[in-house]
Amino acid sequence: MGRKNDPSFRLVVVPREKGPKSGSFLEIVGSYDARQNRIQLKEERIKHWLSKGVQPSATVHNILVKSKIIAGPKVAVHKKSKNPRNQEKPA
Repeated sequence: MGRKNDPSFRLVVVPREKGPKSGSFLEIVGSYDARQNRIQLKEERIKHWLSKGVQPSATVHNILVKSKIIAGPKVAVHKKSKNPRNQEKPA
């Protein structure tokens, strides 16, 4: 979501059968504006979905820990390198 050079993201609940970029979601539970570093979350709805067994992605988990909606340590989130030199070579 957002315009060119103006990134903003929605936090949504997506069924397991659908991909995260499919556009098919059950509910919007928050948003994140990267330029203004503004996070808006529906805490009550997030807790409802977590109680039903929804698994947040690593990035969303870190946002929820930062906002003190869930307790625990943050999870390391790293992008995979596209450079073939950085990947492990088979023996």
